[in-house]
Amino acid sequence: MAKINHNNFIDTVDAIFSGARDEGVLHLYAEDDYLTGRTIQAGGKQMFHFGTTGYLGLEQDIRLKEAAVSAIMKYGTQFPLSKSYISHPLYAELESQLHSMYGRPVIVTKNSTLGHLAVIPCAVRDEDAVILDHQVHWSVQNACQLLKLRGIPVEMIRHSDMDMLEQKIKALSGRCSKIWYMADGVYSMFGDFAPVQELLQLSNKYPQLHLYFDDVHGMSWRGKNGTGYVMDALKELPENVLLVGTLSKTFGASGATVISGDIKLHDKIRTFGGPLTFSAQLEPASVAAASASAAIHLSPEINLLQNELAERINYFNELIKNTSLPMVAPNSSPVFFLGTAMPLTMYKLIKRLYNEGYFVNAGIYPAVPVKNTGIRITLSRHNRKEDIEGLTQAMEYHFPKALDETQNNTYKVFSAFGLTPPENLDKPIQNNSTLTIEHLRSIGVIDRDMWTSAMGKQSVFDWDGMHFLEKAFANNIQAEHHCDFHYYIIRDQNQSPVLVTFFTVGIWKDDVFSPISVSQAVEEKRKLDPFYLTSKVMGMGCLFTEGEHCYIDKKNPLWQDAVSLLLEEVEKVYDEENADMLVLRDFDEDTTLDRMFHNQGFIKLNLPETCVLGDFYWQDTASYSAALSARSRRHFMQEIAPFENVYNTIVKEELSHDELEQAYKLYLNVTRNNYAVNLFSYPIEVFKEMVSDKNWEFILLYLKNDNDKTTSEKLVGVAFCYKNMGYTYSPSLVGMDYAIAREFQLYRQLLFQIIKRAGELGLQKIDFGITAAFEKRKLGARVIQKVGYVQAKDNFSMEFLNTLQNDNRL
Repeated sequence: MAKINHNNFIDTVDAIFSGARDEGVLHLYAEDDYLTGRTIQAGGKQMFHFGTTGYLGLEQDIRLKEAAVSAIMKYGTQFPLSKSYISHPLYAELESQLHSMYGRPVIVTKNSTLGHLAVIPCAVRDEDAVILDHQVHWSVQNACQLLKLRGIPVEMIRHSDMDMLEQKIKALSGRCSKIWYMADGVYSMFGDFAPVQELLQLSNKYPQLHLYFDDVHGMSWRGKNGTGYVMDALKELPENVLLVGTLSKTFGASGATVISGDIKLHDKIRTFGGPLTFSAQLEPASVAAASASAAIHLSPEINLLQNELAERINYFNELIKNTSLPMVAPNSSPVFFLGTAMPLTMYKLIKRLYNEGYFVNAGIYPAVPVKNTGIRITLSRHNRKEDIEGLTQAMEYHFPKALDETQNNTYKVFSAFGLTPPENLDKPIQNNSTLTIEHLRSIGVIDRDMWTSAMGKQSVFDWDGMHFLEKAFANNIQAEHHCDFHYYIIRDQNQSPVLVTFFTVGIWKDDVFSPISVSQAVEEKRKLDPFYLTSKVMGMGCLFTEGEHCYIDKKNPLWQDAVSLLLEEVEKVYDEENADMLVLRDFDEDTTLDRMFHNQGFIKLNLPETCVLGDFYWQDTASYSAALSARSRRHFMQEIAPFENVYNTIVKEELSHDELEQAYKLYLNVTRNNYAVNLFSYPIEVFKEMVSDKNWEFILLYLKNDNDKTTSEKLVGVAFCYKNMGYTYSPSLVGMDYAIAREFQLYRQLLFQIIKRAGELGLQKIDFGITAAFEKRKLGARVIQKVGYVQAKDNFSMEFLNTLQNDNRL
């Protein structure tokens, strides 16, 4: 089975974070001599602080500070011993206070991340299953990775999609004991809430359903005794609910809390919960500060603090209502999100706000979909009304300027977040470049010579090849094989093409470039639902083709403007088609394009390597072999040349009905057994179009029998090859009989016969395509790394597929 290099999630995130760091909006250092909570200094600039998660400002409370200092003087900077042996003197009081706050015993952990690592593997048993909200905090998702090693199903639903959750519950109920749904109480980017009441109703309907909430962003500013948003919604903790809170963030100290409605489960976690047993305990200063904060939470003062914050939240909401700013998910939480859609707009706007004296946070992938980039604004009691008013005025002034600076507009932003733009918005300014763009829907109306000059001699997308593709797919009645074609030609003032490309809109499998193990697992689901985990995609090129799908004249000084204009025009169709994903593909590495596409909201992905055999001269087999490297020559002489006479090789420009049926069955053998690039198997109608097209021919390999009676020879291999302009040979698909493939080196023989045939035709280049790069390299092909750029309307499919890594159970 072919192997390809798949994308590493960490590499993708690293590239995006590095870009944000280089723009000066991530990995900053505070430069203050002391902190007040109201302001913060970075880059030499003193700014009002709208980025804290200490919503009540307790981290600056003198009572917490004095308690922490006193604890250090009494007990030292740390108590270096596991709590399993003995807790330092301050723990007992804190645990008693937390018990009073929640009305039940509480487990204290070092932090919420370690808390999840302690609780989740202990609470979820081997016979259980887990369903994750796809926006639940990373620390929860990371802890669930440990469950996969035990074969526990870990599934995912779209954010707060209760219908999808119910479907998952029904699917899992017959084979699992408990089904845990894991969500945040308050989500850290948009500030929206978990639908707690709906979840309780579901758990009443399905007793197997247990709920696990990470409510660290709901703590203190909400609920009786500041026990958080979830407890405020629940009032009392049911037996089927596990709740993780925090002693940091709004609580003002350090550490986390775990509260279980099931007392037996509580005892089990407390007795042996991984990091609870083997990690160091909280420092005396942290416990003392938490204890001082708990005293405030247990007093009427907590209500005054909550009300003061609520006043600021309400004031900000009132100010925002009088603007046209695209605020996402407005509600009563202290977390707000101003959408910018494009990362570059976000960078520029943040820097503008910094210069005005306002510190805010960047909201970028993977915390949000890359096209849902924006600015996270958090309010605290430290903020005064004049600070809030000043921030609002600064955003209202600088937001349109950041849009203009980055060729963005408010309509794009509202569209990216599914928001309705205000009626009084001005229409976006039309492109005033000297460039002109044509958007055409058929190759038939495009000048052959122009297309040939820009796009010819590649794969199957010269002018005639595009005509074939349109016949094969544009009118196909099967949804998975139908695609619409969109051609774009951008010219300068001299009418010279600066950029030429084509896109298709159709259905893709979400796991098209996923690891083989993931696709194999997903295909099990597709036996019942063929369109499981599929998306409507507007993709550069066509899934049938590979190669340089976008011609760019980089000698033209306007080429970057042309790329920007293309993205602007393509986005219109992307939105009109209501596609789920936009894909730009098959580019060579280019740092300028990397930056441009990233700033426009695309994630860079490594694509399967492509293989090209070019500028070769064929005289005969001996001369070809002599031109190979010594190692490849040995491979050829040992594993290819001796098997050539095993087969009777025939090249045909047409196939009979029976030959086509046999060849198609061999093709299905390959496509159904090779998940390296996971596509829908093409219908036989596509191959019928090949047979009727003069540019296609077919290399047929028959296995000779012992008495060499060709009438009874069996067709075991086929290559479907396109002849591109008398220059390029493109073996687009192959078919094989796997029963004899290994014994008689069938695949390698097919590759050699392709090379031999191209040489006989006098063609100068073979576009060998993707996958099996190792085999093709040994036959002299050059392997080329290609990259693509993806923009999705949400992260669900990518994150869900990521949960399937190394997990064979769905």
